[in-house]
Amino acid sequence: WVVLKLRGLFCYNLAMIIDFHTHIFSPNIKENRSKYIDSDSCFAALYSGKNADLATADELINSMDKHGIDISVVLNIGWTRQDLCHETNDYILESVNRYPERLVGFCSVQPRSLEATVDEIKHCAQGGIKGVGEMRPDIQLFDLKDEEVMKPFIEAVSQHNLILLTHASEPVGHKYPGKGSVTPELLYPFITSYPDLTIVCAHWGAGLPFYALMPEVRQAMRNVFLIPPPLPFSIVPRYIHRLPNLLVLTKSFLEVTTPCLPQVDFWARSIPWNSLRMQKN
Repeated sequence: WVVLKLRGLFCYNLAMIIDFHTHIFSPNIKENRSKYIDSDSCFAALYSGKNADLATADELINSMDKHGIDISVVLNIGWTRQDLCHETNDYILESVNRYPERLVGFCSVQPRSLEATVDEIKHCAQGGIKGVGEMRPDIQLFDLKDEEVMKPFIEAVSQHNLILLTHASEPVGHKYPGKGSVTPELLYPFITSYPDLTIVCAHWGAGLPFYALMPEVRQAMRNVFLIPPPLPFSIVPRYIHRLPNLLVLTKSFLEVTTPCLPQVDFWARSIPWNSLRMQKN
């Protein structure tokens, strides 16, 4: 499991539950939500709704304890401003160092900041961050094909042996908060451009497992991992049992996406999650 490798741990208990997609925010951001909504379009897209909760690190730990989740991967979001990336990265660094056995941290950067991006990745890696994400090229307004921006960014990620986690957007279907436009049409050329980079795509890569039925796509995705969307946003729960045969072509983790959805709501559903544990080629 990637997350266990990252932490230098070895897991012999296959019943361990890892929530690979959570977001945490400082008490200051919780108390001043409207300020940050006005300051950043990504935060506004995700957390303007009245039902979009914000969780601090302590609240996430309490939820994990209550609902039997062993480890959570805490992601940042795709802030459009580098100063907000830095501010929130420091809170994630502080949190993973307070809970080193429970939390794994990812940082965020604004790739268009170039030199500041490289410096921030170095700062976060030295502090114990294990990946970069959740990146939002559509909202952060950077082009995955722009080598002037992407090359130094990816070199910094690779230099520090970090994972890159990106949002992904289903090209069809209903809208939901933060869905965006990071479709397979954008993701697949990026994946093939950096074949040695370990990439995690949220929302099952917006359907990439279906294209992995083609052998060349499966080969190109050899270092790509996928995490599913929150069920109420995308998949009808009663159809979840049909997915394992398709996911065996890729590598998948489970996802709760706290704080958008409480962990209790996710795990209370009677779904055969054991059949969806990560399946390797």
